[in-house]
This record gives sequence, C-alpha cells and structure tokens, in this order.
Amino acid sequence: MKKKEEQIKQKFNTLSKEIEPKPKLLKNCIHAFWVGGLICVIGQMIYNLFASYGLPEEQVSGITSIILIFLGALLTGLGIYDKIASFAGAGTVVPITGFSNAIVSPAIEFKKEGFVFGVAAKMFTIAGPVLVYGVGTSVIIGIIHYIVIMIW
Repeated sequence: MKKKEEQIKQKFNTLSKEIEPKPKLLKNCIHAFWVGGLICVIGQMIYNLFASYGLPEEQVSGITSIILIFLGALLTGLGIYDKIASFAGAGTVVPITGFSNAIVSPAIEFKKEGFVFGVAAKMFTIAGPVLVYGVGTSVIIGIIHYIVIMIW
C-alpha cells in the first residue's frame, strides 16, 4: 500500500513539474526596468516643471513626492496600478508610487469592514512597520542631534 502511495506521489510530482509554467525571467526584468524607469522619468519631469518656476530645491522635491504619491493612490483606487504591477512586477514596487500603492490597497480591500476596523486598521499592514521604523529612527536621530548641539 505504501509503495503504491509513493508511486502516486512521484507521478504527481513529475506531472506537476512538466505542466508548471517556466518563468520568463529576462522578459520580466525588461518590463520591470522600463516601467520603473518610466515612473522615474515622470517624476523627473514633474521635478523639472516645478524647478523651472524657480522654487527652492527642497520645495520641488516635496511637491514631486506628493504628486507621485497622489498619482499612485489614484491609480490604485481606479484599479489601474494593479494592472501595471501585474505587467511590470518589481518595476512598480521600487519607486515612491509603490509605497503609495502599499498603503492604499489594503485600505480599499478592507473598506467593507468599516472605517475604523477596516480602512484605518488595515491601511498600514504593509507600510506600517516601515513608517514606525522611519519615525522612530528620526526621533532618535533628532534627540542625538539636539544633545550634540547643546554640548557644542
């Protein structure tokens, strides 16, 4: 009986390996590269547009980030960003729009559960640890900076 079970398992493993689709690694890398690059080019165009008005570099950087985050959230809400991500893979994760997508997607997914227990509770499931680490680190760095300034 055990021998027959082992033969069945072995046959199943052989069949599943035969029909398993082979990843198209080169094609996926090319898609990720040019879509991620296109997102960055759009960001650079936004940056150049606002820089041409003579705004300070810090303001231009902030405005560019805000616009890219808004576009990522908008495209996620419209269901377009997921289609782009399924085509480009990691090319949409790396830029700032991927961060926006990581926050908006769970919020949309859990909106049926209500505002507090759905949207508010689940919105930061993916991005939450990143935000907590970033805020915590910035507070620690700020305290160290303050102490150093007080000593000097």
